[in-house]
This record gives sequence, C-alpha cells and structure tokens, in this order.
Amino acid sequence: MLAEPLVSSRSGYEPAGVRPSGYWTRLLPSLAVLACVTRIPSFRLPLWNPDEGYLAVQARLLAAGGSLYETVVDRKPPLVPWLYQGAFTLFGDGSLTSVRVCAVLAQLLTAVLLVSLARRRWGDGPGRVAGVLYLLSSIGLHPEDAQAAAFEIFMLPCTAAAMWCADRSRWGAAGAAVACAALAKQTGGAVLVPVLWLLWRGGGSRKGLVRLGVGAVLPLLGAVLVTDPAGFLFWTVTGSGAYASFAGSELHIAGRALTNTTILGVGCAGLIPPVVRVLRVARTGAADLWLWLASSAVAVLLGFHFFGHYFLQLTPPLSLLATAALQILPPARLATALLTSACCCALFLSWGLLAPRPDLAHAARVAAAVAQRTAPGERVLVWGIHPETYWLADRTPATRYLTAGLLTNYSGGRDGPRVGEKYAVEGAWPVFREELTAHAPALVVDDSGGKPYAPHRLPWLGRLLAAEYERAGLVDGAVLYARVP
Repeated sequence: MLAEPLVSSRSGYEPAGVRPSGYWTRLLPSLAVLACVTRIPSFRLPLWNPDEGYLAVQARLLAAGGSLYETVVDRKPPLVPWLYQGAFTLFGDGSLTSVRVCAVLAQLLTAVLLVSLARRRWGDGPGRVAGVLYLLSSIGLHPEDAQAAAFEIFMLPCTAAAMWCADRSRWGAAGAAVACAALAKQTGGAVLVPVLWLLWRGGGSRKGLVRLGVGAVLPLLGAVLVTDPAGFLFWTVTGSGAYASFAGSELHIAGRALTNTTILGVGCAGLIPPVVRVLRVARTGAADLWLWLASSAVAVLLGFHFFGHYFLQLTPPLSLLATAALQILPPARLATALLTSACCCALFLSWGLLAPRPDLAHAARVAAAVAQRTAPGERVLVWGIHPETYWLADRTPATRYLTAGLLTNYSGGRDGPRVGEKYAVEGAWPVFREELTAHAPALVVDDSGGKPYAPHRLPWLGRLLAAEYERAGLVDGAVLYARVP
C-alpha cells in the first residue's frame, strides 16, 4: 500500500473523498499564469548562463549535420540538445525564446503532476497548495540558475512523472519517465530510488519489476542506438573522472555549496519550517517523498561542484513534503507558508528582473569583434569558458570542444594543481590537434584572462599561436590572433 493520507479537521482542507466539479478548469489557468509570471525574467536576456550558450551552439551544429558524441560533444545526455535543435528548426536559432517557452511549459507540467500527486493522497485543497508552493519556490536560486532554460528545468517534469506513474502502479510508464529524466541529465535517474520503494511497498511483484525495467531500458537503448553507442557511454558515464573530483579547489567548492544551500533555504523559507516542525511532533506518513528528497540530495552531491541549478532537483519533493506537513498543523500555518513563499518569490523575481550579467556583456563584445574580423563561412577558436561567443557571433567552432574546460579540466571553478593537458578528457588532445590542422581557424580568441588554462601554459597551443598566428587586437581583455597568410 501507498503512504496513508493525513487529513486533519484543523487543516482547513477538504476531505480527500470530496471532488468538486471543475477542479482542473479552475486551477489550470491560475497555475499557468503563475508559471508565466515566475519565468518572466528568463526572457529578459539573450542568455542566462554558459549552459544555454553551449546548448545553442550544439543545436546549430546538429542542425548543420553534426553527430552527437562524435562531431558535437558534451558530458550531458542527448534529450535537451535535441529539444534545442527541434525548437531552433521550428522557430529559428536567432534567439532562445522558443526554448524558454518550453521551459515555462515544463514548469507548468511539473506543477500539474505535483498537484495530481497531492490531490490523490490528501484531497483537493492540498493539491492546489502543492502546485502553488512548487511554482513559488521554483525560482528560489540565483537567476542564472533558476531562469536558464537548461538541463534541470527539463528534467523535473520527468522526475515528477515517474513518481506520478509509480503512485498509480503504472510501472512501465514509470520506468520510461525515469529514463527520460536520466536522458535530460544523468542525476535525474535518482528518482528510481523512491519509484522502487513504491514498487516494493505495493507488493513488489516480479511482473511490476519487469515492466519497470523494460520501460527504463527501452528509451535508454533507443538513445544509445540513435547516437554513437561508444561515444554515448564515454561522454555520459565513463569519461568524466577528472571532472567529478573534489581535489584542487576544495575551499572554493565548499564555499559555493554553502552559498547555494543558503540561497535555496531563503527561496524555500515557506516550505522548510512546516516540514521541520512536523518532524518534531509527528510522522508525515510520506516515506517515498523522503526518499525522493534524499536521493535528490545525493544527486546534488555527485560531481562535487554544487552549481546552483543542481539544487532545483530538491524543490518538487520539498513542495510535497511541505504540503503533507501543513495538513497536521493549524490553519494559520498554511497561510503563513503561502505568504512567506509569495514574498520570497517576489524577492527572487525582482532579483531576476534587475540582476546584471557582466559575463554576457563581455561575451557579446568579443562576439562582435569576431563577427567583424571573420567571414560567415570561416571557423574560429574561442579559447575560454564562454561557448555562447560562437552563438552570438554566428560563427562555426574550429573544434568539437566548445570550451577549454574539456581540454584542461578548468571547470566548476577548479584551478591550480588539476588544470592542464594531462587532466583533459581522455583522447581529446589528439583529436583537437587533428581538427585544428585540418581546419585551421581564421581567428583564435584567447579569452583565458591569464587563468591556469592560458595558451602559454599549454605547449602545443602556445607553439601553434607563435608559429602561425599574429596578435590582431585586444577586446575587453580577450586577445585576438589572426592567422598569418
């Protein structure tokens, strides 16, 4: 059996058996408006973070005939690059408006699934509360993390769908949803833990386990076969050993973990107190939700980078746990939770509407210089960690490695002892040298800013610039090198 619903006469919620007509026709428009309002800042800037830039460049390369995990590479699964490619094909690749609309729809779908989960367990009132609490808390991070149309946003509806299907013992569909979550981002597969618990709690039949396994394997197998199987395995599983390491930047990463945890705590200030208070006085009867939260927390820890957008994975289970907790607390607690969440949402909404993004201004200036000094058909190399420069300049990269991080392990704030050629993705430098030899870039942009991955610290790249290129200008700290005729 599933977790027993907790309904208190003091809660102010309708009993679970009451189902007023027109529930969804009244609720959906309100949720849609709230989803749109919370995502307004996402349309403000051309790009919010480098992940959006990376995906935009990938989508253009795929549309031009590139092959994922061969001529177009990243450490992420294929679902979101494909979504970007499809949106660009239908609506053009000159802006990210289309994928940001998709992000709004993804947030709305996540909220609707959480409403349905809560309504089935605790009644109509808790259903509404769960959806509203989720949307209000979903932007409770730095705007670069919360407003970007990147991997986590499109992973969340898949995780919620997995729990929704498991809650109804639809094991084949639950497995497929788990697979889609993992195909959006590897850590989305963590939702398999509460799904398996629900299967076991429901009797753990062999038939259900087989359906769950088949449902999970088929989408994964399809993605492997559509892409390059060896490349898929390498780039999404086995090729990130140096990246997923805590060594080399411990204090920096620990500081980021503390900062983003604190920001999330502020964003979820309406959710956390009810959960903590209920833990002190009673059980919520929601073991699967606790497992969902715990497995999501472990997923945030994996890789030891603690970027803010990783923490988005915690918001759906937190919203449901808060909804469960509020049922056994006095009605005033519900009003307090909603008011606090609304105030925090307004705070983060204002932050998103006003926050500057100096990195974007820098990338735009460099991109303008690249576009001015090269012809549309010429290839360029931007040696830095801003892949969006290629997209803003509308120029083709000279290599499949869109950031210097893949070739030096300078990523996630890591610096010093674990940056250099020997920490690159395995086999990357021979391919990189071959690509630059076969298709020499007309322009090289050293956007390293003197950081540990600067070209003069990398023997082959330093020699190449000295032998075949000459300094052609300086733009906002980035050095331009034009190829010697």
